[in-house]
Amino acid sequence: MSDSDDTRPDGIRVRIEDAPGLFGPGDAVLRSLGERFGVKPVYREGYLRFSGEDDAIERACGAVRELQRELRLTGRLDDQSLERVLRFSMSGGDGPELKVPGRAGFVVPRTPGQASYLKAVGRSEIVISIGPAGTGKTFLAVACAVSCLRSGAVERIIITRPAVEAGENLGFLPGDLQQKIDPYLRPIYDALNDTLSPQRVKRSMDSGVIEVAPLAYMRGRTLNNAFVILDEAQNTTVTQLKMFLTRLGHTSRAVITGDITQIDLQPVSRSGLVVIQTVLADIDGVEFVYLDETDVVRHPLVQKVISAFSRYTEGSGRDG
Repeated sequence: MSDSDDTRPDGIRVRIEDAPGLFGPGDAVLRSLGERFGVKPVYREGYLRFSGEDDAIERACGAVRELQRELRLTGRLDDQSLERVLRFSMSGGDGPELKVPGRAGFVVPRTPGQASYLKAVGRSEIVISIGPAGTGKTFLAVACAVSCLRSGAVERIIITRPAVEAGENLGFLPGDLQQKIDPYLRPIYDALNDTLSPQRVKRSMDSGVIEVAPLAYMRGRTLNNAFVILDEAQNTTVTQLKMFLTRLGHTSRAVITGDITQIDLQPVSRSGLVVIQTVLADIDGVEFVYLDETDVVRHPLVQKVISAFSRYTEGSGRDG
């Protein structure tokens, strides 16, 4: 039974064995919930009940569910994870909910930044998402693509990324071309397997409904009625990014993702993702979404690592 199987309008089930880690030392988390949402929490016989305004109770329950998820993923809660969850819930915690057939089930935004990202994808034909690792840029883009495919809004999904990372050169990697490029495309396959299933992904790729390929394969094509994703766009040149954007055909939409603190091109000024922030800034139908360390949904330490590197970069004057 999942944590939310016994959710009621005034509260949520919390297993007795999970309560100490969830509520914190001296029930500090419970007190924070009560203060931030203006509700009174009472835990009795495996059930956490809130009293207060209906809207406040709903948000408090949402915060508890998110804290339960965080606890399952990381085994512990800290001040940053609590603050992130509370901040999102206090902002309304609203955002599109995507139903996908894979093990992810329902995909919901977990931070205000992610909510803004999903809303942007829903209303704009081209969305450029810029932010650090762990903010869900690729996964949410793939989830949106799968949702659009299932609804019939598009007929196919095309996902691409440049084969330039970590200073490696494809020519020095072992194997044939497919074996050389697979490591660069692995994160995309992982996201597809989570939002569809390995079996559906294979069938869709065999039929051409889903295509995953290096960016160089996009040249000379026109991509009609497709949801197109360019991942790791910080490693594209201006010319490559222009080529990609001009591939879009009728009733297609594009999501471009990247992290401008992890540019592998030399010099980093060659990055097309940096340049297009100025070039495309005032074009209707093009929307930029910026995520930061507060949107990281991996292990809580990842937020701290990103913040530490940001301080180092700002203090030393070095770029990423």
